[in-house]
Amino acid sequence: MGKSIPEITLNDGITLPVIGLGTYKLKGNEGANSIQSAIDIGYRLIDSAYNYENEGTVGEAVRRSSVPREELRITSKLPGRYQSYDKAVTTIQESLYRANLDYYDLYLIHWPNPKQDTYVEAWQALIDAKKSGLIRSIGVCNFLPEHIERLEKETGVKPSINQIELHPFFNQAEQRRWHDENNIATESWSPFTRGMKDINIDTIQTIAEHHNKTISQVILRWHYQLGAIAIPKSASPERQHENLSIFDFSLDDTEMSMISGLTRPDGRINNQDPATYEEF
Repeated sequence: MGKSIPEITLNDGITLPVIGLGTYKLKGNEGANSIQSAIDIGYRLIDSAYNYENEGTVGEAVRRSSVPREELRITSKLPGRYQSYDKAVTTIQESLYRANLDYYDLYLIHWPNPKQDTYVEAWQALIDAKKSGLIRSIGVCNFLPEHIERLEKETGVKPSINQIELHPFFNQAEQRRWHDENNIATESWSPFTRGMKDINIDTIQTIAEHHNKTISQVILRWHYQLGAIAIPKSASPERQHENLSIFDFSLDDTEMSMISGLTRPDGRINNQDPATYEEF
């Protein structure tokens, strides 16, 4: 893995670094350069999705990089409109063709879309794709405990990871606790709450100044100490370096509580409640 980045082991034995690179909106040659820069800096976990329309960009960055493919952990995600079993199988293959990769290290169902009620057959498609060697580890995004319990009950296979909205304004304490109790890793999307426009600067700035760190570094350290894998997006090499520089300090219990205390019931960025939200 990337130098100095700790790893966790998922419930299926696959290892992941505790911080990765989000790639939403990183596209084309400029996007490939940014992702290659991140890999060269030390990132080994790269997060993409079919709906980001940049799987090809990620694949190009992997090919440009001097880092061996087996040292990388590449993620993509199945969109809601392709959750029927046959469509899911084809979409997984198409994701690999787009990236020109032989396999994904991690492939996730992007949203449960409970009104459609097809996430179980989509999950079966991921299980079969893993058996055939197209995917090394399978998981979900934005699934509530009842969705995951149904997956395991009907297929006998538990997700290795659940990628959820998680940031200081929505700390997902109950969901994270449930993950821990059920040996499912937590991964944080929008770890800063998009663009940090709403971050309580006074609270986190005070902590950052105490540690001689940036607000971003303090927030990412908070994720790490929660036990969550954060996947911040950055196209800038300087910010990519900054976001990895979180392992030379720690937050004490009071500081962790101050940041966690910023959470609020309406903290979701776009009110995307997995119990009702539909993604296509």
